[in-house]
Amino acid sequence: STFDTPDGARLALASFRGHPVVLNFWATWCPPCVREMPALDRFAREHAARGWRVVGLAADKPEPVREFLARAPISYAIGLAGFAGIELSRRLGNLAGGLPFTAVFGRDGRLLQRHMGETSYDQLIDWARSTGSA
Repeated sequence: STFDTPDGARLALASFRGHPVVLNFWATWCPPCVREMPALDRFAREHAARGWRVVGLAADKPEPVREFLARAPISYAIGLAGFAGIELSRRLGNLAGGLPFTAVFGRDGRLLQRHMGETSYDQLIDWARSTGSA
């Protein structure tokens, strides 16, 4: 899947193959999504050297996402997924289609973890350890 980014570039999920990935589905109107972003950002910055990539897919309209990121910049990649983001999250096991939803993939692209609801930095660290890529 390929998505537009808030600054008009393209984000191809396939470009992350070979890296362990935390894929987070979120929206600006979702308070727990916004609350967990600093933990995701910290994890992204502290674990980039170990190969980890964090990708946020916004199941939201482009303009609110751009406005939000202007006020609260983050270091990890963001894709504008719109309603397609909810559909993709359902295919990954988010049967209720709720947000936030996080999926963790190994270097080989296999789905290793999925989590409905707000994550924490400690939870991200535990997932990284369980993949052997902490």
